[in-house]
Amino acid sequence: MDQNKVLIVDDQYGIRVLLFEVFGREGYETFQAANGKEALDIVHNQSPDLVILDMKIPGMDGLEILREIKKIDQEIKVIMMTAYGELDMIKEATELGALTHFTKPFDIDELRLAVRSQLAV
Repeated sequence: MDQNKVLIVDDQYGIRVLLFEVFGREGYETFQAANGKEALDIVHNQSPDLVILDMKIPGMDGLEILREIKKIDQEIKVIMMTAYGELDMIKEATELGALTHFTKPFDIDELRLAVRSQLAV
């Protein structure tokens, strides 16, 4: 079976590297992007199975990136992260197809379980 691909999109370097390492150790082929353009290039070229996407990214925000990801491939699973409790943005993200969301600081074990359960489907 092919290795599942996970893309981490966050403008915070520390969070990106942490998640990149955690999911790499979990056995996923892992990619990282600091902004919307990088993220969409990776979606086009690598077809990730799941994207962990920060809501607040300078330039193109998480909702815009989510919309573009879903235009490219409706099947890509997306988990949103936010440091803020913007309920309206979370609601919109869910309507656009995000599966769930985590508020920063998040529990890494809960995030690992969410990713594992989504990719097992």
